[in-house]
Amino acid sequence: WFRSSRFSTMLSTLARRAAKPLASRLVSSNGLRAMSSKFAPSHEFAQIDGGVATIGVTDFAQAALGDIVFVDLPEVGDDVEKGESFGSVESVKAASDVYSPVSGVVTEVNEVLSDEPGTVNTSPEAEGWFIKVEMSDTSELDDLMDPAAYQKHCDESS
Repeated sequence: WFRSSRFSTMLSTLARRAAKPLASRLVSSNGLRAMSSKFAPSHEFAQIDGGVATIGVTDFAQAALGDIVFVDLPEVGDDVEKGESFGSVESVKAASDVYSPVSGVVTEVNEVLSDEPGTVNTSPEAEGWFIKVEMSDTSELDDLMDPAAYQKHCDESS
């Protein structure tokens, strides 16, 4: 969802200013979270737990968007397709589509975001997740980046 030159410039600036390496923010104290996290080039994450992917936007993405004021999400039971938009976020800077990193059926929606969309800013990869998806094809995960590759991707954006 970062296809415009404005977002590209914004992302480059933010990447240069990042004081703490992304990889250190992605790994929990026991290291398990990073082992089960995958990332799309468009800055969505998928935290994998068995056949379920918890999906949202990364810390890098929320920083580029600024203060998020609205999140539009699908409903439980909706189908999502890898690479296709499933919702959107609106911030004080812009509105952007959010793309699914995997295909499947939505099993849960983070209802907190309806009343508190800023949760995406304060805790994007924990409390600020968007949807949970029962994956229809776990091999799609092979096309996504691990934390180290995603860190490199973000560094190269700057």
